[in-house]
Amino acid sequence: MNIICDKSKLLEGINIVLKAVPSKSTMEILDCIVIEVKENIIKLIANDLEIGIETIIEGEITEEGAVAVNAKVFSEIIRKLPSEKVNININKNYIMNISCGKAKFNIPAKSAEEFPFLPQIYKENKIVISQFTLKEIIRQTVFSISDNENTKVMTGELFEIHGSGLKVVSLDGHRISIRNVILKETYGDVSVIIPGKTLNEIVKILTGGRDDEVNIFFTDKHVLFEFDNTIVLSRLIEGEYYKIDKMLSSDYETKVTVNKREMLDCIDRTTLLIKESEKKPVIIDVKDNSIGFAMNSSIGSMDEEIDATKEGKDILIGFNPRFLIDALRVIDEEEITMYMINPKAPCFIRDKDETYIYLILPVNFNV
Repeated sequence: MNIICDKSKLLEGINIVLKAVPSKSTMEILDCIVIEVKENIIKLIANDLEIGIETIIEGEITEEGAVAVNAKVFSEIIRKLPSEKVNININKNYIMNISCGKAKFNIPAKSAEEFPFLPQIYKENKIVISQFTLKEIIRQTVFSISDNENTKVMTGELFEIHGSGLKVVSLDGHRISIRNVILKETYGDVSVIIPGKTLNEIVKILTGGRDDEVNIFFTDKHVLFEFDNTIVLSRLIEGEYYKIDKMLSSDYETKVTVNKREMLDCIDRTTLLIKESEKKPVIIDVKDNSIGFAMNSSIGSMDEEIDATKEGKDILIGFNPRFLIDALRVIDEEEITMYMINPKAPCFIRDKDETYIYLILPVNFNV
C-alpha cells in the first residue's frame, strides 16, 4: 500500500476516527486505526465495538491495500511532522514507512484481517436533519444523562419520531431535559435510545452548518449517522425508556419570568461558597417584583436579588445550583419562565411553544 496525503487532511481524518479508539482495551487490534485503500478511496476506520467511525480523506494512491496501525503512535507521529505532503508506504513485512520532508519513521503495522470492520446495515429507515440543529439538540440535552451504568437507559437519550416531530429526552433521576423539533419531512414512527457517549462524539465531529445535512438511519440495534465524508455507527441501548409524560404537568401555583443572563450569573456566584464535598442548595425566594438567591455554607453566605415578573403565589424553594446552571447555559432566549407548584414539587423551565422543557427536582433546605 502506498499513499501521499496533505498532512492537514490526514490529521483531520485521524482526529475524527480517534474518537472510536478505546482508551483501554483487552483486544490489541482495537487500539489500531485501519487505513483502507481501494477503488481510488482512502478510508480511515476505528471501532471500539460500541461505536465505529469511518471517514474518507483526499490523497494520491499509487498502491491499494489495507493495514492496521497503533492509533496513538501513528497519530502522534503525523501530528508532529512538518506541514508538507506525507508519504505512507507499507512493505510486505508490514513495516510502515512514513516520510515527510526530511523526517522519516519506520513503525510496525499489522494485517487488517483481524480488525472488526463496521457491519453493513440497511439504509432504509432514516431522517434528515441539519448539522446545526442536531448539534444544538444534543448540546441542550446531553448534560442530563446519567453516568450510572446500573441504570443503562439513563446513560442514553431517547430519540422519538412521530410524523414530522422529533422529541429528544434525557434524564438522570433528578432532572429531565426535552427538546422538540419540527423536521422538514414526515417520517414513520421511531423510538430508540442512543448512548450519550455516541452523541458527545458526534457533537465534536459535526461542523454545525445550517445548510449541511445529516442522514440518520435506524435499525433494531444500530443507529448510523452519515454526513460529509464520515459515517458514525453506534449500538443502541436496549430496554424501554421511562414514561416521562406522567411526570410532565402544565399546572402551576407560581409563574416567574426573569432575565436569563442575570439569573445565571447570580447562581454562578453562589457556587463560589460551595466546597466540592458539600451539597448546598441555592435558595430561591420569589416575590411580587423580584427573585432572590441565597447561599449558606461553611465558607460563608451571600444573597442577591434581581428583578422578575411573577404570577401567582410567593414561593421559597431550594435547588442544586449546578442543575439550574446546566439548563440556563443552553437556553438561547434572553428571558426564561419558571413554573412551580410548591417547594417539594418539580420546577419546569419551558418556552411558550415547548420547544424546550427542563424539569428540575427541588431539594430540602433549612432556613
